[in-house]
Amino acid sequence: MREMSRIGKKPITVPEGVEVKIEDDIIEVSGPLGRLTQKLFPRIRVTKKDGQIIVERLSDVKQCRALHGLARSLINNLIVGVTKGFKKELIITGMGYRANLEGRVLNLQLGYTHPVKFSLPDGIDVKVEKQTQIVVSGRDKQLVGEVAAKIRRFRPPEPYKGKGIRYIDEQIKRKVGKAAAVSGAAPKGGK
Repeated sequence: MREMSRIGKKPITVPEGVEVKIEDDIIEVSGPLGRLTQKLFPRIRVTKKDGQIIVERLSDVKQCRALHGLARSLINNLIVGVTKGFKKELIITGMGYRANLEGRVLNLQLGYTHPVKFSLPDGIDVKVEKQTQIVVSGRDKQLVGEVAAKIRRFRPPEPYKGKGIRYIDEQIKRKVGKAAAVSGAAPKGGK
């Protein structure tokens, strides 16, 4: 019995205003927010008919089965990217920690002796709200996630006071600091 990927077999609806071109092993999607391309995997066939994109695998080899759902998700991300875009929100926690945007350079004050300057790649927009909230947005989901992860890496959240840069929905597992001396204990070296 031939099993199909639950994600891979779902057709992708192409919204109005989005143009899809499939040539050889490259799919190109154009929409209101721009244009994105994705190289297709071998042994995965992508067809467009009746305003829908259908992803099929040509073989039942394990690797091909694994790529079926991935190919469908990547193509869906292209369509969402050119219509709505993607965003990641980061929060900066810590006394004196803040961010500001100077043109295409994100300037971060993170408790180091010098400010951290991060140049933004093409296709990425950043908004700094209240000096402690950073919103990274763009049409390429992978690039948005990568830039947000790089910014977070400058000062990852530490578990004792929670200071650092974290995603807005991220929960930090807090640790208890050193315990206070037990009262009533005899002082060192004394009776």
